Amino acid sequence: MRIDKFLKISRLIKRRSVAKEVADKGRVQVNGNLAKSSSNVQIGDIVKIQFGNRTIELKVNALHESTKKEDAQEMYEIVSDERKI
Repeated sequence: MRIDKFLKISRLIKRRSVAKEVADKGRVQVNGNLAKSSSNVQIGDIVKIQFGNRTIELKVNALHESTKKEDAQEMYEIVSDERKI
C-alpha cells in the first residue's frame, strides 16, 4: 500500500492530498529511509512522521483498503511520540 494512502486510511492525516504533500517534502521515513508519497509500506514497517515540533514513530500492524473511525487505530502501534520544546 502507498504511504500516502496508509496515512489517510489510518487517520493519522485527514486528507490524502495532505499526506502526499507531507511525504514529498521529506517529513516521512519508512524503515529509516526517506519516503515519497508513492513508497510502499508493509506490515512490520517502522514509519516516522514529522509534524512541525512533534515526531511520531509507529509500527504498521495491518493494511486495510478502508476502515471505520474506531478501527483505524488497529492499523498501527505508536513506538514513540516526541515533542521538541
